[in-house]
Amino acid sequence: MVKEDQIKLMQTIIDQQEKRIQEKDAVIADLRKLVDELQSLKANLEETLKEFQRQFFGVRSEKTKAPDKKQEQQNATAEPAKTVEVKSHTRQRKTKATRKELYANLPVREIVIPLTEEERRCPYCNAEMTTIGYTDVREELRITPAKVERILYKQEVAVCPECRKDGDGTLVKATTPTALFPHSPASASIVAYVMYHKTFVGTPYYRQESGMFQLGVKLPRETMANWCIQGAGKYFYPLFERMHELLIQRELIHADETTCQVLREEGKAAESISYMWIYLSGNDGLPPIILYDYQAGRAGKYAQQFLEGFHGMLQCDGYQGYNKVDNVLLVCCLAHCRRKFYEAIPAERRKKLKLLDINSEEEIKEPLLPKKEEIPGMIPAEVGLAYCNKLFFFEKQFRDLTPEERKDRRLETEVPVWESFYAWLEQLNPVKRSKLEKAVIYAKNHKETLRNYLQDGRCEISNNTAERRAKSYAIGRKAFLFHTSTAGAEASAVMYSIVETAKANNLNVFQYLYTVLLYMPDYKNEPAGIEKLLPWSDFIKERCSGLIDVENQTPEHHEPLPV
Repeated sequence: MVKEDQIKLMQTIIDQQEKRIQEKDAVIADLRKLVDELQSLKANLEETLKEFQRQFFGVRSEKTKAPDKKQEQQNATAEPAKTVEVKSHTRQRKTKATRKELYANLPVREIVIPLTEEERRCPYCNAEMTTIGYTDVREELRITPAKVERILYKQEVAVCPECRKDGDGTLVKATTPTALFPHSPASASIVAYVMYHKTFVGTPYYRQESGMFQLGVKLPRETMANWCIQGAGKYFYPLFERMHELLIQRELIHADETTCQVLREEGKAAESISYMWIYLSGNDGLPPIILYDYQAGRAGKYAQQFLEGFHGMLQCDGYQGYNKVDNVLLVCCLAHCRRKFYEAIPAERRKKLKLLDINSEEEIKEPLLPKKEEIPGMIPAEVGLAYCNKLFFFEKQFRDLTPEERKDRRLETEVPVWESFYAWLEQLNPVKRSKLEKAVIYAKNHKETLRNYLQDGRCEISNNTAERRAKSYAIGRKAFLFHTSTAGAEASAVMYSIVETAKANNLNVFQYLYTVLLYMPDYKNEPAGIEKLLPWSDFIKERCSGLIDVENQTPEHHEPLPV
């Protein structure tokens, strides 16, 4: 019995020891896991700190500058020299435009400087000299500053003398031009001037108020704001609405959104964020349309409502809100994917990298994808960037092809790059919560939508076209900072739509705004008149493709619309 008790005791002790060992192993495993997580967190925090330092003390753009020569010398002394293969490129220098080409559209006024009476006399015999010609001395540019006038309309009234003899005073009054706003001094020219400087030039109302005072007129900023809100709603919104209808009928649309602030918005604090959505036509060969839509938020329902009835390809970034748009094929932007790999590269290594731009005139040699033996010498983010740059290089080569040819070349050359890219992604195991992990997850989550551009040669590989339009609004927002009311934000959306579409159709923006305000008071309710005032109509192209003309085309002297 004693032996059995001893055996049981020994077994109990052994079981307890094994249990303690298992608990110890579990604790060690947990500690190792915690160490790995802390190392991952440390790497992520260091990466985030470096990014914040770059944003605060460096440049925010993806563009990089060449390293400073002094810095290069310091690096050379600090580290042993390494042999680096530099990829050369050739750049085709643009031909410098002549002065005659630069000023070809400007009117010319010749000023003849005559001889004085004394100069006309011969210095030897005092005979009167005869003019034999004129010599060109120089050419200079003159500008006439804006001038504000008071226009007083007087209406002629006539009476029939014969009827007057019979005691019947028949009167006839001349037909006067329709007022832009009843009981207001606003004219088509001054409202177009305010709209042009607010939207195109980016001059806030308070600075325009100071400028108007220099021109001799005291025009409060509140008055200018009301003019723009009323003008946008009464005269430009019918054009906006018609362009919206036409945009929905297209087969390809780009979309993006940017932030804005509205001080007096129902149910929201003044500091809250609202959004300006941007929608524009793609490379479909039809007249370009660019529309802005103000909304209180960024929910996908806003894009769904605006694009209701559209059944085509929607180019956008990876924002999930666009998934709410029904019956469309989403085409995700590769530039966003490339940007995430670029941001995952340490700042010092970024300086040696080049981001390819499809629209750049610079000729660059084809980037080579890293070979298997070269990949270990590169960090993963650089490899991902190399794959993206390869695709952008091909797109630049195909830029001038027809959509059909572009599609065929894409399927031939770009599909293998995509397959290799995703095969490489599957082999990665990035540090958790790092920027590289975010880039990898983004690429994997949008695997299909990133490649949907291959289905149509009219599609672009990136959504930079829409981002540039968002930048146009952001530049103005930087000056005026906020919208006071929702009415002002909605009016701005309409006016940015009109101005950007006019720019895209190569119109003189001020002349177009002026022409619309000149005709719309009489044609705003006539669909045929609205069609004639769209930015791509022959009537508008004829009158708004050249210089500003407010002297020959006036409210009292302008030809009617050919409707």
